[in-house]
Amino acid sequence: MQKRQFITMLSGAMLTGVSGLTRAQGAGIQGVTDSEIKIGTTLPLSGPAAGYGAVGKAMSAWFDLVNAEGGLNGRKLKLVLADDGYSPPKTLEQVRRLVEREQVAFIAGQIGSSTGLAARSYLNNAKVPQLFVTSGAATWLDDAAKFPWSMGWLPLYTDEGRILARHILRTRPNAKIAMFYQNDDAGKDVLRGMKEVLAAAGKPLVREESHEVSDPTVDSQIVSMQASGADVLVAWGSPKATLQSLRKAHDIGWRPTIYINPSASSVPMVLTPVGLDKVKGVMSAAFLKDPGDPTWKDDSGLQAWHAFMDKYNKGAAKEYLAVLGASIGQTVVQLLKQCGKDLSRENIMRQSLRLDMELPMMLPGLRIKTSDARPHPIPDMRIQQFDGTSWKVMPS
Repeated sequence: MQKRQFITMLSGAMLTGVSGLTRAQGAGIQGVTDSEIKIGTTLPLSGPAAGYGAVGKAMSAWFDLVNAEGGLNGRKLKLVLADDGYSPPKTLEQVRRLVEREQVAFIAGQIGSSTGLAARSYLNNAKVPQLFVTSGAATWLDDAAKFPWSMGWLPLYTDEGRILARHILRTRPNAKIAMFYQNDDAGKDVLRGMKEVLAAAGKPLVREESHEVSDPTVDSQIVSMQASGADVLVAWGSPKATLQSLRKAHDIGWRPTIYINPSASSVPMVLTPVGLDKVKGVMSAAFLKDPGDPTWKDDSGLQAWHAFMDKYNKGAAKEYLAVLGASIGQTVVQLLKQCGKDLSRENIMRQSLRLDMELPMMLPGLRIKTSDARPHPIPDMRIQQFDGTSWKVMPS
């Protein structure tokens, strides 16, 4: 496949004609030179959450592809990765270094809710864009007026919790529901959204348990939730915690209907290690295609995805988190394209509220869309179920 055909198939109109745009004026703008746009991000490249580092690596790989095609207006995109170990104090330290020492133009694609929030006040006081944080914490939308230089990217966790609760009530109205959640802003928001819908239906959770990302095991929480008599389990945690919870539930003979975190729904990375026969029927809310799911084997977006990954990020083609990172990278590229000649931080934020685009690895019917009224990119999700081989999107 020729380069231009490849780019067009994978990213569609978002990159068409990029190299032909009028040369932007970046003189005097931090992080922007005649030859480069420097962007920073923080992510865990070490520690118990290091698996999330796949997001930043894929985002960087997407920029490599764009650079190989001549960059944007003759400028190459440089992504500076800063390891925060998924520790909020370390995140703030690294963000200060990126802004004050590395002189990045803006921050994009940070990993985590508590980590991203740790840097939010600093970045807003400095008027540095903090864009497309890999978080769906409700505060990114609820407090947008207070922190106008910050924007999340994932579907809101409260919305996800509401979607899960509505699906449970519609399909299992007599269910006894237990929830296992990550003890941070993300997990608490999913829990809040769940409880909001369940309370309106007069149906409280029969048990809730939390876990820390650093916990070596979650076995005790799973045993406790089994003892509650629950027949529906919402297991919303990291890939490691999700894998452990699915395995433990099966090992102790507990067979509830299970819903899991979409970021922990990878077929090869989570479900296969548990045993595909053991996780048949598991459900999840989703917005991205799983590249390891045979459902999409004939999909043009997935075929182009594999071509891209084989060249720029070999070995990670089946990682769901890599899809997340590349998709954020594509969103950044579209944003910068819309900025045209004006690469000021003010215009970067202005254009972040004017996005309306499809991504090749998003589920059909979903798109990125922002506005002054709703400064959050992804407004919806779909419920999908694992049939023992692949994920199937369920009827709305």
